[in-house]
Amino acid sequence: MKSPYIAELQPNQIATGVFLVSFKDIRQKKSGEPFLNLTLADRSGDVNAKMWDNVEKVMDTFERNDFVRVKGLPQVFQNRLQYTVHTLVRIAETEVDFADFFPASKRDPEEMFAELQSVIASIENPHLRALLEAIFADPSIARRYKQAPAAKTIHHAWLGGLIEHVLSLCALCRIAGPHYPFIDTGLLLTGAILHDIGKIEELAWERGFSYTDGGQLIGHIVQGLRIVDEKARSVPGFPPRLKTLLDHMILSHHGELEFGSPKVPMFPEALLLHHLDNLDSKMEAVRSAVEKDSRIEGVWTAFVPALERHALKKERYLDETPAPAAIEPPVAAQPHVASTDSPAVAGPSPVPAPPPAPPQETQQRVERPSSINTVMAERLKQALGGQ
Repeated sequence: MKSPYIAELQPNQIATGVFLVSFKDIRQKKSGEPFLNLTLADRSGDVNAKMWDNVEKVMDTFERNDFVRVKGLPQVFQNRLQYTVHTLVRIAETEVDFADFFPASKRDPEEMFAELQSVIASIENPHLRALLEAIFADPSIARRYKQAPAAKTIHHAWLGGLIEHVLSLCALCRIAGPHYPFIDTGLLLTGAILHDIGKIEELAWERGFSYTDGGQLIGHIVQGLRIVDEKARSVPGFPPRLKTLLDHMILSHHGELEFGSPKVPMFPEALLLHHLDNLDSKMEAVRSAVEKDSRIEGVWTAFVPALERHALKKERYLDETPAPAAIEPPVAAQPHVASTDSPAVAGPSPVPAPPPAPPQETQQRVERPSSINTVMAERLKQALGGQ
């Protein structure tokens, strides 16, 4: 087992370890000299790394998806951990255990696939159930569905992340579906299982997580439609209108046109699928953000682009003992006519300062009736004297 993992790096402590280069960029300093901007990864996470010195000696000796042995100093920069690299050497993949470098679900993939099959068996609509059985009877689809991440970076970005996300989503469907009597829970579950099936063709995960050429050019929504369309043709008598509803759920599951959906959800099951999918992905994103930021001081994470906000580290916030408030000695109030910079008068028996004058508004409210009463009295006297 390799050591340290990225999750074990401590700020301001020199560390030497073997990592996967998941991103490499050669940039220029203001002086014109090159520096390296890298993302180093292992199964525990990733970290941004910078190499400032002796770059020309190593920058052409390795590429993205290579393994490198790095010595450097992790530091906190702009509330994020950054690894300043001192030395870097490429090593052969025969020297590493791949399991150390690719994050994977904590659940057994075969156990998750068995759970998925039990969900499929529970769907009452025979056409939907037959379609799902035909899809997952294909060994190529089943194998990749068990392995694929749910995303490259945003949520469930690990081996087995897709099926783990889908099972979580199915659990939400089984709670939310029956809550609304007009929802067809079987259709909702089928949409949940198939909404991201195109990820098995969109993403590559052999050496880090990346997009395939087809993923870049077409995307998982259209790729998923193709898989479902092919298998639906193999199911005798599959109702065309039911197929149209299922297609729409896949097309609209991102919810908004600006988020990549060719269509917005237009019937209840499609709308509910979008919101449950968004809920599950966002909850995983916030959990992951807090976990990855746990080494950084403070109760707030760095800005999380997927959530468009900072996230509160709730447990640390609740456990942190607030700093005692500073207790300042009482300052004697001065009369409103006195200068604030007058020196204090020393004496054996100092006279306490008089109480502060009431606010001006209060003075006016008190004095105005008195002045009015005096004028009225004078006028009354004059009137009586005139009689």
